[in-house]
Amino acid sequence: MDQKKFTATGFLRIFNATGYSFKGIKRAWKTEAAVRQEFVLAAVLVPVAFVLAQSFTQLAIMIMSLFIVVITELLNTSIEYAIDRIGSEKHDLSGASKDIASAAVFFSLAQVVVIWGSVIVYNLEWLTFPLFNLF
Repeated sequence: MDQKKFTATGFLRIFNATGYSFKGIKRAWKTEAAVRQEFVLAAVLVPVAFVLAQSFTQLAIMIMSLFIVVITELLNTSIEYAIDRIGSEKHDLSGASKDIASAAVFFSLAQVVVIWGSVIVYNLEWLTFPLFNLF
């Protein structure tokens, strides 16, 4: 098997990869409403996390949960592009692939609700957990 020839190494490769990443973000932003919605959601909720979090750990978990949504949506968009590139005819596996990628986005959004809800409930002391009192 032939080895792939790399055209750049070191910092130049990292620089090029960063450019490709921003090119992908720009493309997804222009063509996918869901990407725009989830970027805006993250942009709005990050400052809210600074207000709601009572520790650096809570803040980090809340912000990372938002990154997971954006990452998952970008992967979903990539899968949709690849499937659409293969062909426009209806195929059960193509539909299943898109549905499964969409389900991943759904679960990424659900984890935001669980994490943010847990932080809010814990900080407002609406529920107490006996195990937390041990620490």
